[in-house]
Amino acid sequence: MKKFDVCVIGGGPAGYAAAMRAIDFGKSVALIEKDKLGGAGIHQGALWSKTWWEISREARMINVHGNALNVGSTEFSYEKVKGEVAQAVDQRVNLLTHHMQNINLGLGGDLFEYIHGTGRVTSKNTVEVSGNGQDQCLEAQYIILATGSVPRKLPHLPIDEEIVFTSDGLSNLTHFPKSIVIVGAGVIGCEFATIFSNFGHTKVHLIDKGDRILPFEDEDVVKVIEKNLEAKGVLIHRNSKLIEMRVEEEEVVYILEYTDGNKESFRVEKGLISIGRVPQYDKLLDDSLGVEIDDRGIKDDLTQTSVSNIYAVGDITADISLVNVGELEGRYAVERIFGKPEQPLIYKNISTIMFLDPEVAGVGMNEIQAKQAGLQYKMVSLNYETISRATAMRNTQGFIKVLVTNDDEMNILGMRVVGEHASSAIQAVALLISQDNSIKELAELIHPHPSIIEGIQECGRILMGKPLFKPRVLRNAIRCQVWDGNEYQDLVE
Repeated sequence: MKKFDVCVIGGGPAGYAAAMRAIDFGKSVALIEKDKLGGAGIHQGALWSKTWWEISREARMINVHGNALNVGSTEFSYEKVKGEVAQAVDQRVNLLTHHMQNINLGLGGDLFEYIHGTGRVTSKNTVEVSGNGQDQCLEAQYIILATGSVPRKLPHLPIDEEIVFTSDGLSNLTHFPKSIVIVGAGVIGCEFATIFSNFGHTKVHLIDKGDRILPFEDEDVVKVIEKNLEAKGVLIHRNSKLIEMRVEEEEVVYILEYTDGNKESFRVEKGLISIGRVPQYDKLLDDSLGVEIDDRGIKDDLTQTSVSNIYAVGDITADISLVNVGELEGRYAVERIFGKPEQPLIYKNISTIMFLDPEVAGVGMNEIQAKQAGLQYKMVSLNYETISRATAMRNTQGFIKVLVTNDDEMNILGMRVVGEHASSAIQAVALLISQDNSIKELAELIHPHPSIIEGIQECGRILMGKPLFKPRVLRNAIRCQVWDGNEYQDLVE
């Protein structure tokens, strides 16, 4: 029986990060993966879908500006686009594989072993691995569970991954469908609505049980996204409930019931079910272990499960299902096991990106969350039209919104950026949030010009009462208010 200091089950972002961090401590590591190295984060999630999104944005640009560029109307080849996406995935997997295969040589030791197979924890120090005709049993001082998540399914939906898909099965598509219905108007559903509508070959139907998409986001953010989706022909079914879906003559027929009681039937070529993901731990643990599990996943206390030497990281714990969070938790778990973590495990400054039209980036609280927490806060919202870089890009749609504490310190509670380069604008604010620092820190920095982050500087100046652009003059471009717990009041009359 082979013995290791650490056995990591799952080769996705969280598991890979945990394994590499354990090597930093000079520990022997076994990394077990039953399917594809990189997990859903590469093959069906972040990298795969975001490569589709990047290409779709370029396609949309050609569709919109084709005449000005003397290109005219363009037909996009699904096979060629799919091939480009596959190359991006292969490039990342090849990098991870090369790194992994040569890590022992590079470190001058024999610390790491990658095992392709299905791992199952049979005792607190034992992992059985099956598959590829090489069943074996491993002994480990510590075990880290990082098996990720799978798309949520409902029994009454005819998911076959050929006509009705989950996000994990969309790679089976062979062409741009003429029409598709997307069930679920959360981040993933809206991202795929953006991708398909950007190419201009697919009529997208988006089912939303509420009165607006992205119900967890602030209304001003949602309005921009809804406006752009509908401008590209997306049909948003608001206040609707899916009461039936069936496959009929290789097409999807679905029936909706609206809040007013009316029902309506639709027929489309394909369907996508995007109603979230659930932790993947089926047959992972022997019942005798007694690892606590609830309806959200494996229960953990800062990555440690109820069995002291077994840890759980990433989507399997259902904290926040993001690649960067999974990597953070994987590294933290190892640091907790073999040393003192360099930083506490906190989630209040997690940076997020929604790949929509335009992209949306956020860190910390939005207004919905701040109100739910019973906070009073100051808010400034600055439209992109005031930012030189946006003008130069010929795209001034969007805004920056910053929330700070309602006191003289004005510590940052959160920020949302909607528009071009949104994801590049949030990292400095994430650092300030983690340090409980003030927006004043950014207001006095010299930012590169022209850049989108100059807008954050201007937000700080507005809150400090010394802006370049005066809110009382540019009322349509700048909002500066305080939420006192009951209503908004203007900070600048």
